Amino acid sequence: MKDILVKDLMVPLSEYATVDEDATLADAIDALENAQAEFDQSRYRHRAVIVCEKGNKKVLGKISQMDIIRSLEPKYGHMGDSNAVSRFGFSPRFMQSILDQHRLWNEPMRDLCRHIAKVKAVDVMYKLTEGEYVNEKSTLREAVHQLIMGQHQALLVSREEEIVGVLRLTDVFMEICSARKACQL
Repeated sequence: MKDILVKDLMVPLSEYATVDEDATLADAIDALENAQAEFDQSRYRHRAVIVCEKGNKKVLGKISQMDIIRSLEPKYGHMGDSNAVSRFGFSPRFMQSILDQHRLWNEPMRDLCRHIAKVKAVDVMYKLTEGEYVNEKSTLREAVHQLIMGQHQALLVSREEEIVGVLRLTDVFMEICSARKACQL
């Protein structure tokens, strides 16, 4: 792993789904769908959209598929930190009581879809932390450590001050699979 560099496995930003900061959630969904259709079909599809500052393409954050789906039901925003709650391993019965008590997902899908056109991408995006950036010249060893310790699905790849790509957990996994197959020969 020491001899493989991040830049060898990253997806260039030019091939990744991106939207400007003034885009709607509908625009973000379209960008993700289009990027998936145009991306190399032998690789895993994208699962996030990068939100950039208009004009200079500075990365502001990202929107995952989970962020998009969660934003369709605004009541989740009033329930507190769902990430903290999810670690408790609640019973199916308790989870059903939350669904019923908060009347989650009671609107028809067409109403939820209308909501998408009104929501701004920046209001849904996740703001990246310092630990979610990796230099393109870093080794895969360093990047894997960062992915594991931060429990990240992807890291933004930088060259000096510029974001040039995305290192996805799925691409790291595929590299491990390839190495395993080579060992079997």
